[in-house]
Amino acid sequence: MTRLLDQALEAARSLPSDAQDDIARVVLQLAGSDTIAPILLSADEREAIEKSKAAAARGEFATEEQVQAVWAKYGL
Repeated sequence: MTRLLDQALEAARSLPSDAQDDIARVVLQLAGSDTIAPILLSADEREAIEKSKAAAARGEFATEEQVQAVWAKYGL
């Protein structure tokens, strides 16, 4: 294992369980594992996705200012 991968895994250990699972799924996918179980969505998550798709179909997207505000909020 490389030093960088060791560093990444050590950093991941300090994250909450759900974030660790997200990272694990990405690593497994990048490594070519086909045994990854699908992520099941809650009813609320499915509803939010449907609302987003409907808004996109209507051409309703965030303005540049709204996007910048979100990025600033999270330090991006």
